[in-house]
Amino acid sequence: MSLDEATAGFLAQAAEGGSKPLYEMTPDEVRAMNDGFIELYGPGPEMEAVENVTVDAADGHQIPVRVLTPSKNPRGVLVYYHGGGWVIGTPDQFDTLARQLAAGTDCIVVLPDYRLAPENVYPAAANDAWDVAKWTAARFSDLPLLVGGDSSGGNLAAVVAQQAVAEAGPHISLQILVYPVTDSDTENATYLDPANQLMLDKKSMDWFWDLYIPDKSMRSKSNVSPLQGDVTGTAPAVLLIAEHDVLRGEGEAYAAQLQAAGVPVQLRVFEGQMHGFFQFVNILPGSAAGVEYVNAAVTAHLDAQ
Repeated sequence: MSLDEATAGFLAQAAEGGSKPLYEMTPDEVRAMNDGFIELYGPGPEMEAVENVTVDAADGHQIPVRVLTPSKNPRGVLVYYHGGGWVIGTPDQFDTLARQLAAGTDCIVVLPDYRLAPENVYPAAANDAWDVAKWTAARFSDLPLLVGGDSSGGNLAAVVAQQAVAEAGPHISLQILVYPVTDSDTENATYLDPANQLMLDKKSMDWFWDLYIPDKSMRSKSNVSPLQGDVTGTAPAVLLIAEHDVLRGEGEAYAAQLQAAGVPVQLRVFEGQMHGFFQFVNILPGSAAGVEYVNAAVTAHLDAQ
């Protein structure tokens, strides 16, 4: 299926505006561009409470975290790791999306401002992700713990889900993986497909990888490429994948690996969508459908507990 009309129009408008490919920009330029989307997203649903706190990390630094509480009696707590190739992304840029997830699931959403590359290369982001997951489990010990994220954030969520099994806790009830990065192989079929060279293309992913982990020999580690890890016993998974995405192949491979290990998997490929559509709330109509899919899956999971 071809790109949907709204996505095609969005990309055409970006091209007319002279937008450069990500790999031709500096990290600061891409970060500034993403800040420009915040106003377009608009405000998210009102919350019962919003806290901006810090988490003490194992290595002594502090991780800023935004905690969005949708109601007086939430049903669970979701640590949501934002996407951005481990290089870009902030809680402000993902606040509207996080509020929609909180309101739609009646779960507290914890939105970490984990350390970014190239200022902080691997394993900074993975370590921060784990530290926030443990902090969240301790603070909200009476609620089911869910982890999720999009793209590189989906990578971190998958890494945390594996680490929770390897280290015997905390218990994770559900993992939500939105077009996750699961492997460092950028030479597979979906990476090379000309139809997938859109806002995120092969060159841009190579750029992200080089900034996050300059040492290529480290990229096969399981807390970098969870497809190379052991998924046995990890939490049930909800996967959302975009049809036109260089990451589609590794997302589908990870779903298959989970299923082969006996992990319950709910998978949907969103036709006509490109990588990144999930976060473009109030910009791309596909985002609303993606959020609705995730909210419904989380609600059904919690109803069954």
